[in-house]
Amino acid sequence: MNQAATARPRDEKGPSPFASRNFTVLWVATVLSNIGTWMHDVGAGWLMTSMSPSPMMVAMVQTATSLPVFLLSLPAGALADIVDRRRLLLLVQVGLCVVAAALAWLVWAGLATPVALLLFTLAMGTGTALIAPAWQAIVPSLVPRESLQQAIAINSVGVNISRAIGPALAGFLITAVGLALPFAVNAVSFLIVAAALLWWKPPSDRNRSLPPEQLWGAMAAGLRYARNSSALKATLVRAVAFFVFASAFWALLPLVVRTVLQGGAELYGIMLGSVGLGAVLGAFLLPRIRKACGADRVVMLGTCGIAVTLAVVALVPVPAAAIAASLLAGASWIAVLSSLNVSAQTALPDWVRARGLSIFVTVFFGSMSLGSLLWGQAASLFGIPQAMLAAAVCALLAIPLTWRWKLQLGAQLDLAPSMHWPAPVLSADVRHDRGPVMITVEYRVAEASREAFLEAMDKVGEQRRRDGAYAWGIFEHTGEPAHYIEYFLVASWVEHLRQHDRVTVSDQDQQVSVRRFHQGDAPPVVRHYLAPDRASKG
Repeated sequence: MNQAATARPRDEKGPSPFASRNFTVLWVATVLSNIGTWMHDVGAGWLMTSMSPSPMMVAMVQTATSLPVFLLSLPAGALADIVDRRRLLLLVQVGLCVVAAALAWLVWAGLATPVALLLFTLAMGTGTALIAPAWQAIVPSLVPRESLQQAIAINSVGVNISRAIGPALAGFLITAVGLALPFAVNAVSFLIVAAALLWWKPPSDRNRSLPPEQLWGAMAAGLRYARNSSALKATLVRAVAFFVFASAFWALLPLVVRTVLQGGAELYGIMLGSVGLGAVLGAFLLPRIRKACGADRVVMLGTCGIAVTLAVVALVPVPAAAIAASLLAGASWIAVLSSLNVSAQTALPDWVRARGLSIFVTVFFGSMSLGSLLWGQAASLFGIPQAMLAAAVCALLAIPLTWRWKLQLGAQLDLAPSMHWPAPVLSADVRHDRGPVMITVEYRVAEASREAFLEAMDKVGEQRRRDGAYAWGIFEHTGEPAHYIEYFLVASWVEHLRQHDRVTVSDQDQQVSVRRFHQGDAPPVVRHYLAPDRASKG
């Protein structure tokens, strides 16, 4: 994992994502929906402070939002890789509309309680968990590959445009009309997205010559890929190092406004709107900064910005200073989140994209949930300013501790399927569920090339595990030192056939470089072995 230099993405200058009508319509719909979501968040946070001013209870609102995503994101990602993503998104949007409408009625009727608010927020978080990986995974199908990084950045801008509008609008509506209206507007916003999904006609599903994966097997494959992907692991480490400490700002902000700044719902909305405005402004500066600094230094600068924000809010109890600090928080947040998201996207091939992104989302929301509980408890024990200062110091300390984990290592890789593996030669048909399967590859390598060969084979082993092998190794013949046998095991014959579809162009390049060590005119010998099919013997 220790890399000598920071990986930088390719300088791709594709057409604007807005040249795609599908991208534009769905982007506008999700911006409107996110405005409703931010209005819900403001309403929920403010409603809880009205019913229970306990720092722990207020922080629990953030936890109820993010904890379901932490718990359910991985199965949701597997589901998004094996079912119709459009249908999944549509069904969940309708369900979220019903939940939001019910909460609006409860608040309007004066029947809301702290427990009821947490349960409804938990339900909203569950819906978010089910669709978050699918939303991210459809982006490559909406724009050309060379526009993907632009599309990811524009999606982040959309989230923060909604962040700039939604909280301020919610603060105004709460003051002018009442607490129920933000929840009602949120319900309508889900219908807007459902209408856009009904309008969207995605390309027909890719031709499947193999049966779809089962849910548990798909989850295991996603975890196996993440465990063996250096690029994705580095992204996840850096995500934890940021989100656990940055969560203090979001979890404690309602209490800061009410108790430290002695403000109301309008000031709360203005501060969240300032965060959104800062994020939008930061997004326009981000490409230039990223080009000059690289992704790792952008994340470092964003982390420092969040630390400064926490310190200012903790030490300067003046509304104007807090609003200015919120602008910095927004710019810092978009810099880090966008860089991490691009790093995760570029680490993933299409076959595991939703699962890999679900793991990223799980780490994101899990870190936010853990941080919210941690800093909520710290605020209860030691005070709000003290908790925010502690979070700022820890965020700064995390920078040198995680610096060796470099971002966007996958940006230079071509993760398109290579389809270069030949079909296995069979003497008879093999059932898809038969297994396990052992594949061996025999190499003959000169003694002088031994160490270089074995080092290159370690990278091949990582590829085999990423694509489905649960065991891999290489052995040297005792009687012929130049004779090496690589083996890897997969659970079933169909899983091995899926490996044929999963091998990427970059994997092919690595495998070609390994085969240059092989001596002789004939290529390395590949053999397939099946465990005895005892079930068919009666």
